[in-house]
Amino acid sequence: MATDQRGASPRTAAPRAAGGPDLPRVPFPVVDEIARHCADDSEPNTVHIEIHLPGRVRPDRLREAFAQALARHPRVLMRERRRERHGRPARRYEWELAGSPDADVVSFPPREPGALVRARQRALTDAPSLLAAPPLRLEVIEEPDADGCVLLFTVHHTALDGPACLRIAATAAELYSGRPAPPVPAPARPTGGPTGHPAGPAATARPARVAPGTPGSAPGNAMLLTELPVPRREPGAPYTVNDQLMVATALTVADWNREHGAPARPLRITMPVDDRTRGPEMPIGNGTRLVEVGFTAAEVAADADTGALLRATAERTRALKALGRPQLGHGAALLTAPVLPVAARAALTRGVRRLAAPWTSTTLLSNIGRIPYPLDFGPAGRARAVWFSAPAGMPRGLTFTTASTGGRLHLVLRWSRTLLADEDGARLCAIFTDRLAATDAEAL
Repeated sequence: MATDQRGASPRTAAPRAAGGPDLPRVPFPVVDEIARHCADDSEPNTVHIEIHLPGRVRPDRLREAFAQALARHPRVLMRERRRERHGRPARRYEWELAGSPDADVVSFPPREPGALVRARQRALTDAPSLLAAPPLRLEVIEEPDADGCVLLFTVHHTALDGPACLRIAATAAELYSGRPAPPVPAPARPTGGPTGHPAGPAATARPARVAPGTPGSAPGNAMLLTELPVPRREPGAPYTVNDQLMVATALTVADWNREHGAPARPLRITMPVDDRTRGPEMPIGNGTRLVEVGFTAAEVAADADTGALLRATAERTRALKALGRPQLGHGAALLTAPVLPVAARAALTRGVRRLAAPWTSTTLLSNIGRIPYPLDFGPAGRARAVWFSAPAGMPRGLTFTTASTGGRLHLVLRWSRTLLADEDGARLCAIFTDRLAATDAEAL
């Protein structure tokens, strides 16, 4: 279905009467504005989340719980304020805080074979409207030959991220089950260790691109979901599971590029860092900051020492997490300063993005980590698997997203169809599986 630049569609856009009461407004933060400027209808900027439950939910009870969860997190009830057709040029995009949903965001598609595949495809092709609050939807998927159900969220990433949506889902689970969840500790962050700029390739070095596979003519994203064991570590190991995932990602891309005859180049992998509290007071929106972990060509060579690379990666990620830095860096903050009208800033941002494309990081690894909530839906049971996927627009064209539930690692590879075909995604997944296994304590 065709969408406009804001992700609105004829099916989802909610009209609002003119002359209504003034609503609280919030200027777009830096992350939201950059995403809004760089919207691409052919690759909708969506986050997809799947929560797999062993049982089935009651529609009326879930709708009520979800409505109450939205009310408890009113910041999610945002919609883009329409700009006036006449008058002074706007200096900001603004969110209106609607106070209540513009439409029912919970739906129950027909229970039929292939329902989950089709819902996943909708998550990649049909972004929720930014003109209707909230900018997300929840589809409850059931299939005749499958036990339980899947709560499948599609989130417009211009407005909020996966962890924020998961917090809303956790609140809905508490309300649905009638049982409060235990307190959630804040993410652990380094309190000491190395300071200054972490080692790795020079920041000015052009990083490798993911070598093209055999893409088709259809635009948009595709994805592959798989479940893997969480790699083990020796007691007292200086690296984390996140570092093991980072090393596996770097070596996967390096192996893929060698298979396709690409020249050896340094790699840079974007890594979101989320310092927000996970409790009911968690700020809702796009709350992660992005850092880039660098690897020299020699470090990811075919005969790379995995143990040494794990230790070096641990030093880099620890230093990067400890550094204070704006969410998208200082350059993005300058681009979004309200000096020029927003339309002029949009054109400037898109131009800068095109010029900077060769220096964009190679890929993105978003590790949600251990899911911090029980996601207990009472009679429907607790979540037995949770999958996330992050957008994979060009020039990166490939993202890795991981989360762990019940001691299992849930991995999604998502890619641009203009870069890779389905068989390419399967090959990359096989390489990643082998490379992650090589970081396990017994393999080192």
